Amino acid sequence: MTIARERQITLDDFLKLPETKPASEFINGKITQKPMPQGEHSLLQTTLLEVINAKTRTQKIAIAFPELRCTFGGDTIVPDIAVFRWERIPKTASGKISNRFEIHPDWVIEILSPDQQQKKVLTKLLHCSRNGTELGWLMNPDEESVLAVFPGQKVELYESDDKLPILAGIDLELTVTEIFSWLSFG
Repeated sequence: MTIARERQITLDDFLKLPETKPASEFINGKITQKPMPQGEHSLLQTTLLEVINAKTRTQKIAIAFPELRCTFGGDTIVPDIAVFRWERIPKTASGKISNRFEIHPDWVIEILSPDQQQKKVLTKLLHCSRNGTELGWLMNPDEESVLAVFPGQKVELYESDDKLPILAGIDLELTVTEIFSWLSFG
C-alpha cells in the first residue's frame, strides 16, 4: 500500500505565488493569511506610523513602513508596522529604495485583530527576535496592553501608564494609555 504524502511548500515556492489581500505570510513552513484590518487596528496603525515617522524620517534616523513584506530567517512576514534604521534600508545600485526587503526589521509592531490568535502573532515576534530584531510590540486593543519582545526573546507586559520601550536612538515617549486613547472620539 502506498501512502500519499502532503507536499511541503518551500519559501521560494511561496514567494512565487500571487500576492493575496490581505497578505499571506510563510512562517515555520506554513502559509497563514492575515485578517482584514478593522477600525481600531487601522487607526492605531496609521497614527503610530505618523508619530514614529514624524520623529525619525526627516532626521534620517529610521522609517516606519506599513504592511511591508520582510523575508529573513527562512520565513516571510508582513508586519503591521516594520521600522528600519535609516542605514539598514535596502537600496538599489542607483540609491532608490529596494522593493524587496530580505532582512529583519529593527522594530516590529503587531496589532491584534479581534479574530486573530495571540499565539500566532507572538510566534512571529519571537521569530523576529531570534533573527536580530531589537524590539517587538504586540498590541492588544481589547485588553489595552502591549507585550514587548526584546533580544533573547525576553517578553514584558506593559499596561496603563507604563512607559513603552522604544527603539534606541528614537526620541519618543509613549505610554500604553496614550496609545489606546487614540481610539476614543469623545
